[in-house]
Amino acid sequence: MLNLFLTAFVFAFLAAGVRKPYLFVLAYAYIDIVAPQKVTWGFLQSVPVSLIAFVFAVLAWMAAEDKNGIRFTPRQFVLLMLLVYCGLTTRTADFPVEAAEKWGWVWKALVFALFLPLTLRTRLRIEAMVLVMVLSVGVIVIGGGIKTIASGGGGYGELKLLVNDNTGLYEGSIISTVAICVIPLALWLARYGTIFKPGWMVWLFAAGICFACLLMPVGTQARTGLICIAVLGAMMLRTTKRRMTYISLIVVAGLIAVPLLPHSFTERMGTIKNHQSDQSASTRVAIWKWTIEFAKTHPFGGGFDAYLQNSVTYDKILSDQAGDNNTAIRTERIEEKGRAYHSSYFEMLGEQGYPGLALWLLLHIMGVVHMEVLRRRYAKDPPEGFEWVTPLADALQQAQVVYLFGGAFVGIAFQPFCYMLVGLQCGLTAYIGRVRRSADVPFRTVRPRRVAQDQATTAA
Repeated sequence: MLNLFLTAFVFAFLAAGVRKPYLFVLAYAYIDIVAPQKVTWGFLQSVPVSLIAFVFAVLAWMAAEDKNGIRFTPRQFVLLMLLVYCGLTTRTADFPVEAAEKWGWVWKALVFALFLPLTLRTRLRIEAMVLVMVLSVGVIVIGGGIKTIASGGGGYGELKLLVNDNTGLYEGSIISTVAICVIPLALWLARYGTIFKPGWMVWLFAAGICFACLLMPVGTQARTGLICIAVLGAMMLRTTKRRMTYISLIVVAGLIAVPLLPHSFTERMGTIKNHQSDQSASTRVAIWKWTIEFAKTHPFGGGFDAYLQNSVTYDKILSDQAGDNNTAIRTERIEEKGRAYHSSYFEMLGEQGYPGLALWLLLHIMGVVHMEVLRRRYAKDPPEGFEWVTPLADALQQAQVVYLFGGAFVGIAFQPFCYMLVGLQCGLTAYIGRVRRSADVPFRTVRPRRVAQDQATTAA
């Protein structure tokens, strides 16, 4: 039954794009996030439905969309440089077959991020993209949240979401990071949405999605998610008007939640303090050291999946209880090969070298800066009808910073969802730029000195 429903939904989504071409863009976003071809077992698995939606979106834009006023933003040029560079390193990769397989989906993520801003010509389209991203992640996390409440999650890698596949967005650390990224976007929709206008039902649903997102780190028992929650909480404090009330609510919620958390979750979170007692954390540190040494002899990286050649050894510290007051400390030698980077930063360094890492960092630093400029520029007395700009820039910035912190502990340098955030940021910047160029909207802040000069000229 689920197979029939998802197949019918995807084809209905694509069919609607024949009349409204922008829906092809939304359909691609939905397919790339939810991956219905993984969930079903029938027809969708046998066709490249993601590629079909992507091709339809591009062709429909070329044939039917208004292209007046289109300009590439500086970040899109950086994206293009990163795309070209990754293509070159794929041709010289240490593992050509594996690199080509990863390149098969990476190029689509980068090209879609380049293409998306060209389609975001109105506020409605920007909002629709945010809505589809939030609801698509909601499809995954709501079911996961229900299972977490029912069973506590069960342990790292054991929470079964829509599909029993611990890859992509369905991997515990990745979905925990992305889920926390979605929270500020869901709150923005609840407050400023026009597709579903703000009301108690909208706020209730938004609260439900946010709660399900917060449950993901608990259900997956991913330590990365706990760090992301702390980062988002600190960033939201910056824009909260009643800070003491906000802090008090956080403290009270924490005091209520901690006793209710599964023992396995609190035990796993405790390993953050001492990585040497946890094999997963120890492996990460060893792999990061190996990557730094690898980059010294391969400054341009080893191409996608270069980690397959690594080999690391480290000592895991174990403690054995010997009697009531005695604890015996011993070390266990661990040897591992072909372990993933467990960090977006080291993923970029190992696969794309110093140039690729620099381009990737520049891309995201520019995003944080651009959103900060928009947030501050229109924070006070925005033009009528543009009150939503500063809160959206703030939400997108919060989502990106959460991604950058979460990415320090999980390899999501090329996660498509994160490049959709980049595309949204570029689209918002380009949209505001077009508005400023084409209409007499007072987006430019007039300096007091300039006003005085104009008044003096008029009086003379």
